[in-house]
Amino acid sequence: MGVFSRFTDIVNANLNSLLDKAENPEKMVNLIIGEMEQTLVEVRSTAAQAIADKKELVRKNGQLKKQIAGWDERAEIAMSRDREDLARAAIVEKNKLEEVFAAQNQELVEVESAMARLEQDTQSLQAKLAEAKARREGILLRRTSAQKSLEVRKSVDIRKFDKAFNKFEVFEKRMEQLEAQVESYDVGSGTALTDQIESLVADEKIEQELAKLKNKVKKVA
Repeated sequence: MGVFSRFTDIVNANLNSLLDKAENPEKMVNLIIGEMEQTLVEVRSTAAQAIADKKELVRKNGQLKKQIAGWDERAEIAMSRDREDLARAAIVEKNKLEEVFAAQNQELVEVESAMARLEQDTQSLQAKLAEAKARREGILLRRTSAQKSLEVRKSVDIRKFDKAFNKFEVFEKRMEQLEAQVESYDVGSGTALTDQIESLVADEKIEQELAKLKNKVKKVA
């Protein structure tokens, strides 16, 4: 059947390989998801029909059982009344119904087997569909991230940063030059200050000696 042929192709397809080779992965994954969803609808429709067929076969088999039992009862009644001809005819009808019942039983087995395969197919297809949707989300996130990065790069001109940084370096050099000029005025100031302090110390010694001398003179007098 066409559905199962396409289903097999989808389930066996290497999704990663298809998307890696696609020029437009987003478009490709959307097409794949659409095909999967359509196939899933068809598989479920087939499963629903199989369920209906099974119910119909079960109903018919129930009726056949009753009819077979009825012909068997008629054959017994005919034999109990020495009507072998009628009993034979009843058995013939019963055998015909038993053949039909056997054929329908075999059909029921095949329907149940098909339903089991449909259940497995549906689960496989749902898993594949979930994988495809997850890949689509990943592709969309990558696209959004790339677009935002591009917008940022467009809005931020690196040349403006370079220009501003160069201005900062020029300003920094000017500050260094000013600091150097200030420091140049202090050159030699350390020595002069030392001399002044030493002079003060010397003056203090002289004053101390003068005071001692005055005291000495006073004692002599």
